[in-house]
Amino acid sequence: MDTLVEFLVSAAILVGGVFALVGSFGLARLPDFYLRLHGPTKASTLGVGGTIFASLLFFSWQEQALQLQELLIVLFLFITAPVSAHMLAKAAMHRQLRRREDTRGRPWKQ
Repeated sequence: MDTLVEFLVSAAILVGGVFALVGSFGLARLPDFYLRLHGPTKASTLGVGGTIFASLLFFSWQEQALQLQELLIVLFLFITAPVSAHMLAKAAMHRQLRRREDTRGRPWKQ
């Protein structure tokens, strides 16, 4: 049974690392602020979530009890990441930050 848990922990770390890497590339390579915002909020959030899930699985198996600290971290991460991305996008729209023409979504004309 230890081998199965080690395999699951390794898989979760690997998946989390791949998502974090893709999110980092998105942050570095996408052309404007609005497109760059998706990298850290989507892929990197899943990357950190996968890594913390691996930590939850490993330490819960080692101590034979559910570790609530990791669950609270994941809950806080999944709640705050979309809210902070929304606030950053609203602030950028309020400041009329330049964007590419093919970026979807336009601010309302008043």
